[in-house]
This record gives sequence, structure tokens and C-alpha cells, in this order.
Amino acid sequence: MSSRCLSATAALLLCLCASKLESRELKVCADPNNMPFSNERGEGFENRIAELLARELNATLAYTWRAQRRGFLRETLNAGRCDVVIGVPTELESLGTTRPYYRSAYVFVTRDDAASVASLDDPSLRNMLVGVQLVGDDGWNTPPAHALTRRGIVDNVRGYTLYGDYREPSPNATIVSAVAHGEIDIALAWGPTGGYFAAREQPRLHVRAVKPLDEPGLPMAWHISLGVRKRDKALRAEMDTLLARLAPQIDAILSEYDIPRVPPATRSAGVEP
Repeated sequence: MSSRCLSATAALLLCLCASKLESRELKVCADPNNMPFSNERGEGFENRIAELLARELNATLAYTWRAQRRGFLRETLNAGRCDVVIGVPTELESLGTTRPYYRSAYVFVTRDDAASVASLDDPSLRNMLVGVQLVGDDGWNTPPAHALTRRGIVDNVRGYTLYGDYREPSPNATIVSAVAHGEIDIALAWGPTGGYFAAREQPRLHVRAVKPLDEPGLPMAWHISLGVRKRDKALRAEMDTLLARLAPQIDAILSEYDIPRVPPATRSAGVEP
């Protein structure tokens, strides 16, 4: 082969390689209407983290949108429609999960006049109208809902669906706005939901992590990771490296969105880090 042909071949290979590098996509599956986590306008903190990861990879960020209801993972990640889900419990055994990038807990959300409540064992809860996030009528519910029932706090509890009214722009906000408007005295909500919306009420509401965090059989705090398919071990390792390197930036994003965090659990506490 002539030197001219060799040069042309080398140039073609370089172009092909460059094209391949430039065309990499970070394919993320997310909910289009699930603030503060994500929405189709890219306003959620998980959107921001996805953008940060894509930038670091020099990749184009591509979304597959689906409401995070039952079947979300089956119809998105496990169907090959995306490669990464930005926020899943680290302990989720059906996926390959990265190192956790934060740990949050269920929280109490209160107005000034009820700000002293910090424990599920506080006797004043029995005399308050308590709002709690519920999953549905299939026998499974959030840990705080079960914890209240365990304590006999039932008649003064009002349930708010975990998914909210999906016709509204911020379906998860309802339980927090109910506190602000005096419809309930106190809410028990997942930390990111409670923290984000409480900080945006006027006046700002109080947020405090539920205690005890280690309720037997009812964990109130969870490590959160990126999720990939179990077989995608190289991608998981790559994401782990990025999460370690970008930890300060990710923490700044979480702070910007008023996401409550609790210290990582230790192995002795029965939770994998």
C-alpha cells in the first residue's frame, strides 16, 4: 500500500475515532414532572447532576422520560432505553448501584408553632393533625406511615399520595403546602421533598429529620446512588470515579436545593455504605 493510501487510511480512522468520541451520549431515564428531583425543563437537582456528569464525560445528555410509577425501571433502564438512573436507593438489589452520593431521611415539616417536634415518640403528635406520605392501597406504605400506626397514631392522620396529583406542575408539593396553609399541623415527608418545598414557602417552614432513624424494620434514612444495569460494570466503575471527583460540586447542588442530608450509616448500623 502506498504512503498516500496509508495516510488517507490513518486520517479516516482518526476521523472515525473522533466522531465516536464526540457522539457519546449519557442516556438518562427520569420523570418529566417530579420536582425537586427532575422535570422535562431540566430544573431538578437530578437534572443538574446529570448535566454535571455529562459535561465531565464530554458527552451529550439524552433523556428518556417516564413517570416514576410501578414499572419505571422495567420499562426504561431494564428495557435498554437508558443507561443511568440518577437517584435510586443504594440497597436496591435489582440494579448495579454506585457509591452513594448522599444520604437523606424522612423529615418533620412544621410551622413555627409546632417546630419543637423532633421524634415519633413525642406525645404531642397525638394531639396534632398529622400529614404523612402514602404509597397506595396495595399494602405497602412509607416507613413513617407504618411507624405512626405502630404507635397507635391513626385517627388524627391524613394521607397524601407519594406521587401527588400528576396534573399539577409540582405533584409532591401538596403535603408541604398543606402545612403552610394550616390544613395540617405537621407533615412527615421524604427529605428532598420536604426540604425543597419547605424552603420555598413564605414564611419558610421548619424541617427536622425524623427520629429515631433506625426504627426496627422501618428505616427512616436511605443512601442514594446512581443506578445502572447489573451487567454494566464498566459504566458503574466510571460513574463511581466521577462521583468521587465531583463530590464537592454535587454537594453544592444538593445545598442549593435545600436537600436535607444525614451522616452516612456504618456497617455496624446494618446498612451498607
